[in-house]
Amino acid sequence: MAGYSRPLSFSERRGSIISEELSLNTNGGPTNHRMEKMAQPRPRGPPTPSMSTPAPDFDQTLTGSPPPPPTPAASPGPSHPQADWSEAAEDEDYFLAHVRQHFQRCSGPQRNRLLADLLNMCTTQQLSFVHQFVSPLLKKDPFTSLPDELCLRILSFIDDPQVLARSSQVSRRWRDLLSDDVTWKNLCVKHDYGRRLSEVYYGVPAYATSRPSAYPLTDPDHANHSFPGALPTAPPTLQTSRSFDGSSSRPKLRSYKSHFKQRYLVESAWRTGGAHSTRTITQDGRVVTSLHLTPQYIVVALDNARIHIFDREGNALKTLQGHVMGVWAMVPWEDNLVSGGCDRDVRVWDMKTGNCLHTLRGHTSTVRCLKMSDANTAISGSRDTTLRVWDIRQGVCRNVLVGHQASVRCLEIKGDIVVSGSYDATAKIWSISEGRCLHTLSGHFSQIYAIAFDGQRVVTGSLDTSVRVWNAHTGEAIAVLQGHTSLVGQLQLRGNTLVTGGSDGSVRVWSLEKMCPIHRLAAHDNSVTSLQFDDTRVVSGGSDGRVKVWDVKTGHLVRELITAESVWRVVFEDEKCVAVANRGNRVMMEVWSFSPPEEDAYPERPASLPQPTDKSSAGRLLAVDYRRSTLGIPTAATPVEDQDVDMRDAPSTAPPNNSTFFDDDEEH
Repeated sequence: MAGYSRPLSFSERRGSIISEELSLNTNGGPTNHRMEKMAQPRPRGPPTPSMSTPAPDFDQTLTGSPPPPPTPAASPGPSHPQADWSEAAEDEDYFLAHVRQHFQRCSGPQRNRLLADLLNMCTTQQLSFVHQFVSPLLKKDPFTSLPDELCLRILSFIDDPQVLARSSQVSRRWRDLLSDDVTWKNLCVKHDYGRRLSEVYYGVPAYATSRPSAYPLTDPDHANHSFPGALPTAPPTLQTSRSFDGSSSRPKLRSYKSHFKQRYLVESAWRTGGAHSTRTITQDGRVVTSLHLTPQYIVVALDNARIHIFDREGNALKTLQGHVMGVWAMVPWEDNLVSGGCDRDVRVWDMKTGNCLHTLRGHTSTVRCLKMSDANTAISGSRDTTLRVWDIRQGVCRNVLVGHQASVRCLEIKGDIVVSGSYDATAKIWSISEGRCLHTLSGHFSQIYAIAFDGQRVVTGSLDTSVRVWNAHTGEAIAVLQGHTSLVGQLQLRGNTLVTGGSDGSVRVWSLEKMCPIHRLAAHDNSVTSLQFDDTRVVSGGSDGRVKVWDVKTGHLVRELITAESVWRVVFEDEKCVAVANRGNRVMMEVWSFSPPEEDAYPERPASLPQPTDKSSAGRLLAVDYRRSTLGIPTAATPVEDQDVDMRDAPSTAPPNNSTFFDDDEEH
């Protein structure tokens, strides 16, 4: 080639010798033509790795210059295929322009024939290049061309929140679509995350309460309070400081999306996460007689005549001293507390100040049970066989209910009706205002230890191992539920679901529609000492020292929360669980928190505002390490060193600040 003076390579020398021999000894032909191609010198420089090096297709004598050398860099990889124009001739663009014009004039079938003919001429390497070039062009985001209505319709079929949350990270368009609250409303319905009364009403202006809601504006937790730590029934009002849905200081939900985030993260924490702290209440192994969890306090009563008051994090606030002997019953109402015990007195306390407001005398034996019907009225049951109705503001007894023949062991209140269970094997239905017995429920063969009442039905648990269901209006027996083999000492009723716990260590979930068991749980190796359930879970504590969490719908064990020597009492609400147990000679209290941090639980930012790029910035939903929980990796809880009851500076029980798949503030 003109202008080049480089030595020939071995293959080029070999090709030139073969061509000379063929020119002398043969007269041409197809074979000679192929051999002549082999003898042609190769262009300068190495070929590119992704495509074959084209032979010169122009006449050098017309241009007067050698072909341009190929680029020394390799061609782009498969992810970004591009045509190599480094070896293009000067007239190649002119030729391609004519080809493009011809292709544009062709009809559809003509284009297909032309493309098919060209592709049949391509080598495997060239076909691979075509595939890499065409594949990205065929990919198209359907949400960029479909109308919003169709996009939202498609998203409505996705019921996995992890998929939705990750989809919101695809692009701004996807994030805007997934910010539509209807999608999250449907997801709340699918996962049965109904809004509670406090979440809808509390903190909402009066003018906003008339807006329709997708869920009934009634709180199922206010329908029945037959479990330890439950709060008395009150008519639904805008003031819901006694709600079991969390602390009154928590920001209330503004959208279904934030509602779903909070509920989903809390449920995940119940399964594998949570943080807990441990406190020592006493060092002398006392009996814990009562435990209550309120929106402001944790209250623990013992048989040493003391009542300990803690804040919701487990820090000691007050110790109420005034009873002479053991405290066996108590009930809180906002900042007031009513207690009774072996000294036969009923005392009214102000938990803020720790002062005893009233000492109510009248019972002649141990006060065994206490409930409140409203902020002014308390009812006590005693071993002296009577019930007394107290006015706790004036400090006087308004009425004495006489009729039982033995100790009154348990009672429940709904409105003006109180039901009581006694060691005389009967239960009675009383009118508080009239002060008389309306019905006597007879049928058990031994002492009644537990009672539940929802305004329509009365359920009693007895030493005779049976559970009986009664009509509250007529006093007639509806059903006898059998299955326990020992004392039934724990009952809770919610709607048509009844959960019972017995001294045989079993927990049973019953349907009151069919009057049959739904689940039979071999929960503990010894007596069930404490039991509570809600729409999602059953939490049970036993004398075997374990606190277990069960799925109320499937009956499967979710996790074992606490291990000790024996468990006295357990209470829980949506985002918190408190258990009191014995370890050695000490009475310990464990406080578990399953809530996201308060400030980050409900990030709501208009789509028009700039999104933060810092992972730690405000607006991140930082809570339980859900990334681990979704992969099935248990997340270690965060224990706190044992501390005595008088210590105030316990570390925070908030979960660690780890990202979750709800971190959709950034586009990816």
